[in-house]
Order: sequence, then structure tokens, then C-alpha cells
Amino acid sequence: MYLSTKLALPQVFLCFLQTLLRDGRRESTVSTLYLSPSNIETGQQIICKASNKAVPNGKETSVTIDIQHLPLVNLSVEPQPILEGNLVKFHCSGKANPPVSLYRWAKGGNILKEVAGDTYEVIVDHSFFTEPVSCEVTNSLGSTNVSRNVDVYFGPRMAAEPQSLQVDLGSDAVFNCAWTGNPSLTIVWMKRGSGVVLSNENLLTLKNVRQEDAGKYVCRAVVPRVGAGEKEVSLTVNGPPTISSTQTQQALHGEKGQIKCFIRSTPPPDRIAWSWKETVLESGTSGRYTVETVNTEEGVISTLTMSNIVPADFQTIYNCTAWNSFGSDTEIIRLKEQGGSQESLPVAVIIGIAVGAFVAFIVLMGTIGAFCCTRSQRKEVHLVMPSLPVSICAHQREVASKIKTENLKGVVSAKNDIRVEIVHKDHNAARENEEHNSMKQLMVERGEFQQESVLKQLEVLQEEEKEYQHIKVQLMINGGTNA
Repeated sequence: MYLSTKLALPQVFLCFLQTLLRDGRRESTVSTLYLSPSNIETGQQIICKASNKAVPNGKETSVTIDIQHLPLVNLSVEPQPILEGNLVKFHCSGKANPPVSLYRWAKGGNILKEVAGDTYEVIVDHSFFTEPVSCEVTNSLGSTNVSRNVDVYFGPRMAAEPQSLQVDLGSDAVFNCAWTGNPSLTIVWMKRGSGVVLSNENLLTLKNVRQEDAGKYVCRAVVPRVGAGEKEVSLTVNGPPTISSTQTQQALHGEKGQIKCFIRSTPPPDRIAWSWKETVLESGTSGRYTVETVNTEEGVISTLTMSNIVPADFQTIYNCTAWNSFGSDTEIIRLKEQGGSQESLPVAVIIGIAVGAFVAFIVLMGTIGAFCCTRSQRKEVHLVMPSLPVSICAHQREVASKIKTENLKGVVSAKNDIRVEIVHKDHNAARENEEHNSMKQLMVERGEFQQESVLKQLEVLQEEEKEYQHIKVQLMINGGTNA
């Protein structure tokens, strides 16, 4: 009995063939089993058994299946998802008969020559998201290749970089900006400094642009919880020049002065001119005046320099005018006399004068008060110092008033003689001394006689009182004689 082990057909079926031999008495029987390799495994046994009437128990034979095939490959990636910059491990498991003879790795179609075996470990970046890693397994029958992408989380990366634009006034401006990122990202277009979202798409379209639309624009992409990125571009609008200079500028009398005119212009200005009174100057020097022009990244600066500033320069109106192919702009500038350090001295002097005047005023008022009070005291035979309390001075005036009222009562003045009526002369004299001593004691108790000048004036008071008493005595004597 013979059993074939060739398995070629994909389906499974049995074929039975019986043939009568030449002797006419015997038969030849052939049974064929067709199997698909997918329905059987290597190492499995197949048994064929035959029997007839002569041998009821029959006879059998068996065969072990040996299925040869290309490698069966499984490629795993751990861990996933994974953040960019972390370690990832690829494992390539292959089943093959005949056995695997070779492993070969590639990334994005490029062979990784430094990697061998069934394992590949690497720090991943954003490229692993778009460039798959492949493992190729080979045996004697051929090769099998399997590829896998890595679910890498990474921040925005520029896919299509926007370009700066220069357009004419009234035209449209279109910016294109593309980003990649994982997980899904959000795109935002804004004008630098405005904070207003203009678009959430890759394209930003500005219709009918004006001069104020010129500036910096930002395309920003955000990957939630991963990162953000941005790209800045410029929009330049072709139009008439615009002048943005300070309308009042300063200079020092008698010194060299300058007036500056700042011009933004796209295209650049074809002509810049300064004019004042009957004079027009675009460049170079004319008399005391010189014009110079400097180009900067922001625009053009035209400077009018004047030597030896005179008062008339501060009364003059200066015009700065710029032209280009789209139009012109003009700015009127005036010159103002500069203060600065020269003004600080008069201020200091004024402050010093004010302080000195205040001190002088205080001293003067004190002197006048002392003078007036002293004169009043001498007329009333009483002393009041400027430093004494008001109550003491008032008390002195009251005492002096009483002296005049009581001791000089009934005075009659004549050109050649004096008639005086004396009332209680001895009593009043004693009263005057008593009141003066009481007042002196009060002032001493208040600490008002600690100064030597006050004590001297008290002595003067005593002398004046003595003189006054002497005059009274003389008046009485004269009065008695005349009587």
C-alpha cells in the first residue's frame, strides 16, 4: 500500500480508484485524500486503513505531515500610545518551516543596518508617526514583511510654512499655514498685538487690504496637553507714504537743533522735501540748514539740522513731505525752546527765595510786633515783650490805663503852665509798684525772664517808672505853687 503526502489543492476531498488486474480475479484499489495546508498542521498524523472479506480486521498505515511554508510574522509595539522622546520596543515573532534564517528591520523604507534579531528598541520622535517600522523575516522558501506605525504624541510641527506677502492697496492677501501634530491640533490665525482670532483654518484670507492691515500675522497651532507652535509672517501693503513724527520738537537757543521726520512707505519714497517760509530743501546744506536721510528696517528718517538756533526758529512752521508712486503725505512740525537743566536753576532759586522770604517775613513780623509793643509800653509807661503771652501784655495795658485814668485825671494843658488835679497820689504810687512787682513775679514764674535782654528791659521799665513818679511830683509842686 502506498500513501502520497503531496498536498497541493486548497480544498479537502477524497478520491477512490479501483482496477481489475489481468488475471481477472484480483483488484487494485487506490484512495487519495486531498487537504489544504490551512486545515492541518505540521506534525499531524494521517492514517489509511483497508480491509476485505479475507481480512476483516484490515490493515492500515500512517504518515506524519510536514508542511513547509513561508514565515508567519507578527510585529508588536509597546507601549502605545507613547509621548515623543520616550523608549518604545518592537518585537517581531515569526513562525516558519523551514525555520527562520534572517530578520531585517527598516524605517520608512530605509534599512536599519545596526539592528538585528527579533527585537528593536528606540527613542521615538514624531517621524515614527508617519514613517512605519517594518520587520522582514526570511527562511529557505522566501520572506515575509510586516510594518507598523507608532502612535506617537507630539507637539505641532510645520508641514507647510506660510510666506510673507506684499500686495497693493485694495487687493486680497492669502496666507497658507499647515501643521501636523498628534493628537489632533487646533490652528489659530491672529494679527500680532490684536488678540482677535481671524481664522481657524490653514488658509487666512484678507479681503481688500488697507494700510492698517499691514503688519505681523501669526499662525499658531496647539496640541492639547502636548505643546504649541507658531510662525510669524509679514503683510506689506503698497500705498502712499505715512509720516508719524512728533509735531512739537525741542531745541536749545544758540545751539544746534534737529527736527526728525519718520516715514513709512512701501514702495520706498521717491522724494522727501522740507519746506519753511520761502525755502525748500530736499538734501544737502543751505545756509544754517542741512537735510540728511537714513534708511532703517522700520522706515526712512529724514532729519533737518539747524545750526545756531535763533528766536525766529521757534516761530517758524516746518513741513516734511514724502512722495511715492501711490501718493504723498505731509506733516507740520514746530520747534519749541527746550527747558532741561537750564530750567532747574530758576526753580531752585525760586524755591530758595520763597523759603528766605518766608523766614524774613517771620523775623520782620516779630520785629514789628516787638517795636510796636515797646512803643505802646513806653507811652503807657508799661513794657510788653514780643515773646510774652498775650494775656500779660493785655494786663500791662490794663494797668497802664488805670494809671492814666486815676493819676492823671483832670489834666488841663496850657501853653505856659500845667494844671494837674492829683487824686489819691500816695495810694496810687504804692499801687503802681505793687502791680509792677506782681506782674514781674508772674512773668518769672512763666519762665519769660530767662533771657538777659528781658531783664534789661525790666530795668528800663523801673527807670521809666521812677521818671514818671518824678514828673508827677513836679506837677504837684508846680500846682501847689500856682495855687
